[in-house]
Amino acid sequence: MQKFLIFSILILLLSCAGNKNTATDFTTLFEKSKGTETPEYKEVINYYQQLSATFDQISMFTFGQTDSGEPLHLVVYNQQGIKNIDEIKNSSKNKILINNGIHPGESDGIDASMLLLRDLVQSDSLKKKYQNSIICIIPVYNIGGALNRNSHSRTNQNGPLAYGFRGNARNYDLNRDFIKQDTKNAAAFAEIFHAVNPDVFIDNHVSNGADYQYAITHLFTQHNKLGGSLGTFLEKTMRPEIENSLLKKGIDITPYVNVWGTTPEAGFSQFFDSPRYSTGYTTLFHTLGLMVETHMLKPYKTRVEQTYELLFAAFDFTERNSKKIKELRTKATQEILAKKTYPIQYKVDEAQFRILNFKGFEGEMIDSKVTTGKRLFYDQNKPFVKEIKYFDSFKTTKEIEIPKAYILQQGWHDVLERLKNNQIEFTRFEKDTTIVVTVNHIADFKTQNSPYEGHYLHYNTSVSKKTENFTFKKGDIFIPTNQQGIRYLLETLEAEATDSFFNWNFFDTILQQKEGYSAYVFEDIAHKILMENPALQKLLDEKLKSEADFAKNPRAQLDFVFKNSPHYEKAHLRLPIFKIF
Repeated sequence: MQKFLIFSILILLLSCAGNKNTATDFTTLFEKSKGTETPEYKEVINYYQQLSATFDQISMFTFGQTDSGEPLHLVVYNQQGIKNIDEIKNSSKNKILINNGIHPGESDGIDASMLLLRDLVQSDSLKKKYQNSIICIIPVYNIGGALNRNSHSRTNQNGPLAYGFRGNARNYDLNRDFIKQDTKNAAAFAEIFHAVNPDVFIDNHVSNGADYQYAITHLFTQHNKLGGSLGTFLEKTMRPEIENSLLKKGIDITPYVNVWGTTPEAGFSQFFDSPRYSTGYTTLFHTLGLMVETHMLKPYKTRVEQTYELLFAAFDFTERNSKKIKELRTKATQEILAKKTYPIQYKVDEAQFRILNFKGFEGEMIDSKVTTGKRLFYDQNKPFVKEIKYFDSFKTTKEIEIPKAYILQQGWHDVLERLKNNQIEFTRFEKDTTIVVTVNHIADFKTQNSPYEGHYLHYNTSVSKKTENFTFKKGDIFIPTNQQGIRYLLETLEAEATDSFFNWNFFDTILQQKEGYSAYVFEDIAHKILMENPALQKLLDEKLKSEADFAKNPRAQLDFVFKNSPHYEKAHLRLPIFKIF
């Protein structure tokens, strides 16, 4: 009897092991609730774990640790299966990375991706169709926000019944953190991103701003900012083909409606995704970026279904254009270097625009029933199609000459950590070395009065520069620009760039003067300096004649002499980043 029992158990185990593709029910909560609910975080992860256990084509990996204490998951589809994460980066297949739940209240992509991956592995025709693709999905990026579940924080949103919160476990908005990387989430994302090295990146969101007939809009990374052949390809080929693909499925789509507090009829500009945002960050490494923005006032079921269709449209496009995308990405770095200069600031080009046949609703200002003022009211009983101007071209307002290399003085550990996280190549000086470099000092800047994502952000930054022999210490960091991460370097190390490390406060200690003087002592020293330096005396005299406020301010006059003397500390306002040309 005992031998029979052991034999029966053995047969059962062998049977289960040989039947991995068992008929497990993968119906999602979204489907069971008829499009009104989205699962909790642990249910999402459990769903993918079951898919991975059932289908050889699906693998699941974990990366780092988020601020919530949970690791970040990556689910990977490949027809031959993936056993090791290194197989992805080294593969010649199309690589697509989808990010979900960066704002967990915007859960459309979470449900769409669950449906998509299940349908893919259960369909022989789909598996054949995407046999040349590796599809990577981050199930829920903002885990802390997903665990902070509620039914009220998305005030304007039409479903689902319950959802996560926008802020992460430390109340950061993760879609402002990609370049500054304050959170463990962003560090883990960088690890995933560089492990995959995707050809196309898609980030799923939900938005409001205005009311209109579309349930889904797109926000491709700004094509002038992407620049070069990749920017042209995105604007002239990728965007139109994906739009047309959805239209053939009966889905109207329009560019993200960047309108707040007014109606769209007057026209609107494309959203400018600087590197703090997901698509702005991913394109620093020559990845084609697309942000999906469904409309929060539309039914949840419709939003998820249209996100699902857009993802497949992006897969189809990538399959059709695989060779071209890889060619463009391969030559992107050399294209940038060949131009010698790089744009770091932009503004909307009001002379260029496209005409959209925009499907909206009539809006008007009516008396408020709550306040003593007026409120904006969209009448959904009055739909319209109107031609409106869409400004999707930006022009450069400032550019810099691309150096052959940067040198970062050691000790700036937060900066070096981010360079390492983004696989930037560098070496260290093996001994003290004197080199001719360009030295930059902060000439001027403004600072926001209110806190923004844990910072008091600088802006309107300008630098002064001079060339000099500078002695670097053993261990200082030499960073060549001829590498895959060239744009990352230019956007972070150039202080005048919008999302530079300087503007994000990484170098604020250089702004404070550490040594000073007592005026009653320095008066005698200053007099001697001027007696021995007629040229400085002449500069002081000219400044007294030309600047009335300066002439009335004795302390400013004394400070002028001090700052033009050997006593003034050289490191004040000097960036610890030097350039070699």
